[in-house]
Amino acid sequence: MPTKFFTTPGKFYRGNLHTHSTRSDGRLEPQEVCRRYRVEGYDFIALTDHFIGLFDYPIVDTTGFRSDGFTTILGAELHTGTMENGHLWHLLAVGLPSCFTPPDAPSFRPVKGSESASHLAQRARDAGAFVAIAHPHWSGLTMTDARSITAAHAVEVYNHGCVVDNDRGEGFLTLEHLLNEGRHLNLIATDDAHFNTSDYFGGWVKVKATENTPESLLEALKAGAYYSSTGPDIRDIRITKTRVEVDCSPATSILVQGHGSPMASLHGEAMTTSDISLEKLDASPWIRITVIDRAGKRAWSNPIWVGE
Repeated sequence: MPTKFFTTPGKFYRGNLHTHSTRSDGRLEPQEVCRRYRVEGYDFIALTDHFIGLFDYPIVDTTGFRSDGFTTILGAELHTGTMENGHLWHLLAVGLPSCFTPPDAPSFRPVKGSESASHLAQRARDAGAFVAIAHPHWSGLTMTDARSITAAHAVEVYNHGCVVDNDRGEGFLTLEHLLNEGRHLNLIATDDAHFNTSDYFGGWVKVKATENTPESLLEALKAGAYYSSTGPDIRDIRITKTRVEVDCSPATSILVQGHGSPMASLHGEAMTTSDISLEKLDASPWIRITVIDRAGKRAWSNPIWVGE
């Protein structure tokens, strides 16, 4: 029962799905943002400026900044309504068409009676976007909030900008509560780069696609054919009913997590492969793998529903 994304044709492409420019509250022009990611060795980015009236509801046309070996996906960070804490919703929509109808979001202040986040997320998904719940820790998201977004493909579990700026960059607890309730969601690591601090080149996805085009990348993202990382590579995952094997770049820890607190792990030096028993996780409907290197950097697989 191998995981689907390591057996399908194609290769892995590195990309950032959450980025800002001067079209909203970022410091750099869109062309310079794209240039920096390209020369840093990224294969693609999504420029996701804040989709509010203050910035004229931007879905920035980055098609002119594509080049051989580097592409862009149109997108935006969507805002509407209010969460339980009274603050504005933040949702990522990657692959959003330029004609997408804005919600009533004139600024970063919530508008009473505006479109619900659930409805906005569904509209974005129906329009062809890959939708993610953004930075749940930073947002102060409650589980009632999280449950309401039924159209999401993923939860942003690592946001480098939030880690750098306020140490609220994780979303694993939100994701795992939803998984434990039976929600089939994936996870993403991103930068949320504004280039005002060192909030860039810290979190990314590695998408396995047949080619480095927006269409192929989006198809793979929606299918969950990717993993997320702040450093290590996951090269293969093979699963049987009782064991999981992981091939990766040199690691000091390889962890298998699932429903509740039970987990399995292997610790060592410069490990590039592992064979771990799933006995402690035999009651869990899902598992996910974490790879940690000597520098403390991590890579995360998407949740794998072992009974399906």
